[in-house]
Amino acid sequence: MSSVRHIRSLPDEAVLDAARAAILAVGWSRTTLTDVARRAGVSRMTLYRRWPDMRSLLADLMTREWTAAVAPALDARTADPLRRIVDGVVAAVQALRRNELLARITDVDPELLLPYLLDRRGRSQDLVVDQLTEQIRAAQRTGAVRLGKADLIAGSIVLAAHGFTLSAHTMLEGEQPPGSDVGRFDEELATMVERYLQP
Repeated sequence: MSSVRHIRSLPDEAVLDAARAAILAVGWSRTTLTDVARRAGVSRMTLYRRWPDMRSLLADLMTREWTAAVAPALDARTADPLRRIVDGVVAAVQALRRNELLARITDVDPELLLPYLLDRRGRSQDLVVDQLTEQIRAAQRTGAVRLGKADLIAGSIVLAAHGFTLSAHTMLEGEQPPGSDVGRFDEELATMVERYLQP
């Protein structure tokens, strides 16, 4: 899968970098296109021609950010086709948990994630489902993964991964902030995905 970074022009990259820095500094709700233009060193009109509002800019930023984190993780270098998928899913969840932009959004502006959890898939989710679907089909051809609609199986794994990524801390004992010791759930996620996929 080609990285979003490779298909964007350099000016777009500079703007996305500026938007990322602004959101990390003050949060999305306090970031304006004017702030981003100033950080990127471009005019507001240049920015408005490409992104009419902060929400469209954020959508491009999230696509770049999540794809850059997840796509390499899903491409686990494991010979066994089933293990490759299992290891890749766990690595992708871990990569997202470590992502500072996701952590900042979850902490300060969690409502930004709700449309992608409750209403529709985003571009990065589509890319993840597509990549998993290809891996599942390849593994099905070798007999390593059970038969079934590969895209449905991939989508089901992504649904489960949402919880392990965003909500694992809610299953810890007592009052635990996001980012606490949620790694203990990774083995459970691996077991869940492996048994779900086994023939």
